[in-house]
Amino acid sequence: MSGLEIERKFLVRHADYKRQAFSSSHIQQGYICSSHGRTVRPSDEKGMSRYEFEKEITLEEAQELMKLCEPGSIDKVRYLVKSGSHTFEVDEFHGENEGLVMAEVELQSEEEPYEKPDFIGEEVTGDRRYYNAYLTKCPFTSWPEHKSVDR
Repeated sequence: MSGLEIERKFLVRHADYKRQAFSSSHIQQGYICSSHGRTVRPSDEKGMSRYEFEKEITLEEAQELMKLCEPGSIDKVRYLVKSGSHTFEVDEFHGENEGLVMAEVELQSEEEPYEKPDFIGEEVTGDRRYYNAYLTKCPFTSWPEHKSVDR
């Protein structure tokens, strides 16, 4: 297990992902440390490859960890959409990030081909403004130029 995750991230153009989704779940996320270069998930310079180690914990453990987090949190619904041999995770943000919808696809290599669903828009891989850690400090609704999805 290398713990290396390779993913590409995109803005979502329209809400067709909801009818194409085979699953959805509500996610609340916080950061214990989100200082630049010190996040728990540092990435390479392109932002496509990052270390990730996953471990299932109980709800009680999660609630206790959330108490340790910095101010600001992420509130989103994640939809899973199959496209070819890949699954796109589409995150519809709420709260202070309302209006932001992003999709990401996990790959085995940076060159691996994949089929884009029709709702996929501009690629934002490596754009730090779209990292969850950044969104906790500078929410999407505070961006003067924020882009919204047609609903």
